[in-house]
Amino acid sequence: MTLRELEYLIALAEHRHFGKAAEVCLVTQPTLSIQIRKLEEALGAPLIERTPRAVMLTPFGQDAVERARRIMAEIGEMKAAALRSQNPGCGTLKLGIFPTLGPYLLPHVVPRLRAAFPDLETLLTEEKSDSLLMRLRDGTLDPAILALPVNDERLKSELLFEERFLLAVPAAHRLAKRTHLSLNELQGLDLMLLEDGHCLRDQALDVCRLSGASERASFRATSLETLRQMVSADVGITLLPELATHYPVRGNIRLLNFEDDSPSRQLALFWRSGSAMGGFLKDVAALVREVAQDLLAEAPDGQSVTRLRAGAAG
Repeated sequence: MTLRELEYLIALAEHRHFGKAAEVCLVTQPTLSIQIRKLEEALGAPLIERTPRAVMLTPFGQDAVERARRIMAEIGEMKAAALRSQNPGCGTLKLGIFPTLGPYLLPHVVPRLRAAFPDLETLLTEEKSDSLLMRLRDGTLDPAILALPVNDERLKSELLFEERFLLAVPAAHRLAKRTHLSLNELQGLDLMLLEDGHCLRDQALDVCRLSGASERASFRATSLETLRQMVSADVGITLLPELATHYPVRGNIRLLNFEDDSPSRQLALFWRSGSAMGGFLKDVAALVREVAQDLLAEAPDGQSVTRLRAGAAG
């Protein structure tokens, strides 16, 4: 068994086609097919079901692919450790973030990363939290910025900042002339929320449960920007995370702060506990924390807001 054969198996699992997998691996299709058969012979069990139209993994093949990914991730960590032993800020950083935070944070973080680590190549992935966690665990991401809580003993984390939620209402809404409201004033109101799979949806539902508000069942948005535009069009009201309110859309939207215990979410940088990049990722977390602190201090309503926490979250 060789590492090259494991690479071929992973490519075949991802593309489910010998020709496409061979193209990605820069080999001929017969070569890839022969190497897969050699791997099956070495393991003593079939990895794939060969059909005229598609390639299907056997149950053992699915298990083998997951093990192969972990092995290749460890090899990658070893190479990264060797490289960073000479220069901690070089190599590639594969960073993941979810869509309701990425557009409002990354444009400020990436230039700072380039300035601080000029030899570092940053590859960005923006996906829903569940997908980011899967990628983090299988080694296709180095760190990911996620909302707490994340319960996984295999991951280390560094707390970054806390972000408030604000209520966004159309200019014609009865609350539009207010600047603040208490959480219990949401009782009886219908809020537009994101579709399933977004962590912001789960966070907003928690606010609804606490306040007595409910979800508008007739509409679920695919993105945060859709929610903002729908508020602007006087379709309904919603909750917006603080950084998103720094980028107003066209139209009349009024933002209301919550008094006292404002609903919020905490963000942290997560990485695998065995990652060779652990020490470097703490430096990355410190940089992101500083950027977020600067952004949150520039609140649109002119109020200075500090939502940062120092130290490790787990």
